[in-house]
Amino acid sequence: MSAGPELGPILAPGLRVLFVGINPSLRSVEVGHHFARPGNRFWPTLHAAGFTPRRLRPDEDHELPALGIGVTNIAARPTRAADELSREELREGAARLEATVRELQPRLVAIVGLTAYRIAMGRPRAAWGLQPEPLGGRPVWILPNPSGLNAHYKPADFARVYGEARAYADSLEPGPPGPPGRPSP
Repeated sequence: MSAGPELGPILAPGLRVLFVGINPSLRSVEVGHHFARPGNRFWPTLHAAGFTPRRLRPDEDHELPALGIGVTNIAARPTRAADELSREELREGAARLEATVRELQPRLVAIVGLTAYRIAMGRPRAAWGLQPEPLGGRPVWILPNPSGLNAHYKPADFARVYGEARAYADSLEPGPPGPPGRPSP
């Protein structure tokens, strides 16, 4: 559990895609917006991949649900780098994430970060792309982390792989209503 400031999720029922980061950066918590660290390629990638009609800024993250997009994190504790998180934090976050997905039923859960996914979900052999195991009853797609610290991908590579996830999400029917006892979307 985090003892310091946190950055809340951007959620709504029936999203087209729920993007799941590893955890917020210190900068994101400081300014109160997701993927706000200078050099993060999330916002240009969303636009280049066709998720948004224009390039949004981090301070426009509140506009995402109207576009069928949500954002949350596996772990709530902000850090300079994701490797500062413990395995326990990632595993606890995975359980919370599964409950959120069951309740909101996004068409697709897009997790940005393969290593964190492997640890959090206990799937050491997971690979990029569509996963064979759903989460909370919904399909999962693993994407590269758009952090500026990830030097393995160029902007065109991000646009291509995020575009593949978008096309898949757009091909899916909306998820069923949440579990009994929860309001239907």
